[in-house]
Amino acid sequence: MYADLSIKEYLKQTASAAPVPGGGSVAALGASLAAALAGMVAGLTVGRKGFEAVEQEMKETAAAAADLLNRCVEDIDRDPDAYRQVLAAYRLPKDSAADKAARSRAIQAAMKQAALVPLALAERVQQILELAGDVVQKGNPNAISDGAVAAMMARSAGMAAICNVRINLTSVKDADFVEKTTRKIERLEKELVNREKEILGGLRKRPAACRN
Repeated sequence: MYADLSIKEYLKQTASAAPVPGGGSVAALGASLAAALAGMVAGLTVGRKGFEAVEQEMKETAAAAADLLNRCVEDIDRDPDAYRQVLAAYRLPKDSAADKAARSRAIQAAMKQAALVPLALAERVQQILELAGDVVQKGNPNAISDGAVAAMMARSAGMAAICNVRINLTSVKDADFVEKTTRKIERLEKELVNREKEILGGLRKRPAACRN
């Protein structure tokens, strides 16, 4: 639904008073852009003179970026869908004890799913960040700034996704689930931040790159 909108219409709906699309969907859009840029730099490297040694690797990078792009585009709608499931659970009847118990179970299941969706996005972002690192290090230097933007967009999208995981975990009562998921996002957060620093630090090793 949202993934099929024009850029202007998507921004208009995001800026509206409606709760969706929100931060989770926007994070997925950012991840999609990061994947697209990484794929672009890889594509600008394939077939170029002087890059024969990395041509096969760049082809594989471009293919991986395209796959991740498609998955992240799906996340643009997956996050709002998870939110709607939470709303639907809260709207279930609570007239009897049985109703209340069923409603509580539905809410908890929906909240877990609402945390797992951005968690999956953050994990995809980690892969995109690795692709961005590859193109910054080995890709066409005339497009290295695009690879750097891919890295920065990926890290931002990942941090946004992690933020959404955290906020949804506050409503989950399963302590074991919360603990395991929290450990995952804490690890991801550190890895995303550190990897972005490494990638951007690598720009200094190719000073002639940022010409475009």
